[in-house]
Amino acid sequence: MKLSIVIPVFNSSDILEKLVQDIKYEIEIKLLNEFEIILVNDSSSDDSWLTILKLSKKYSFIKGIDLKYNIGQHSAIFVGLIFAKGSRLITMDDDLQHPPAYIVKIYNELNNFDICYTSYIERKHLFWKILVSNLNNLFSSLLFNKSYKIYLSSFRGFTSSVKNQIINGKPKKIFLDSLILKYSKKITSIQIIHQKRFKGHSNYNLKKLFTLWFDMIENFHLYPIRFGSLIGIVSFLFVKFFRFSKDRKNFQYFISNKTF
Repeated sequence: MKLSIVIPVFNSSDILEKLVQDIKYEIEIKLLNEFEIILVNDSSSDDSWLTILKLSKKYSFIKGIDLKYNIGQHSAIFVGLIFAKGSRLITMDDDLQHPPAYIVKIYNELNNFDICYTSYIERKHLFWKILVSNLNNLFSSLLFNKSYKIYLSSFRGFTSSVKNQIINGKPKKIFLDSLILKYSKKITSIQIIHQKRFKGHSNYNLKKLFTLWFDMIENFHLYPIRFGSLIGIVSFLFVKFFRFSKDRKNFQYFISNKTF
């Protein structure tokens, strides 16, 4: 299998058909065969799982996973990666804000790099989300010693070698980008046109964004503390002593159903 595309799904039943069709068109027109799309239903409250079942019957390259409980975007992707067979992996959102037209370009970048991130041109997110996202990028750059130019987008590609190391590491908390950065030596980025959400509204809110931030901080122990990095030391102490972090459960998941 050349390529696995892993997509976490949450309340996107009205979008999935077009998303799959657009991905199929872009991949086939650029002559890339041997691919699979893994749709991980993160305990949606709409008909997303029924839609995934229909799509899996219509297209042989669709694999569906139905999670019993909502575990969040990064953890849902992690579950999809466990079952992914591709020698290269691409993750993307379910709302068509990540244009499928860039999938093959990301795939080709992995000829020379371990990972390819994307950065957005003319972002279509709300102002507060852009602000928090930019703050997160600055914070993660200091925390993980990465270039600020590498934006930690959820539209990213990486090799199966990176994926296997992530899975075999059996992390207790899932902040996918810290795990990817730990096992990636050669990193690049491409610019993409950010699109408006095809239908509905974003499922992300401030609580989910800050919960994800806690996961990022908790994954900081994967990296050696640099004494010159005040933000790293403060973050480490923040996780150790704040009750919010202590009460949160380690990563676990339960699959209700799957199509393969």
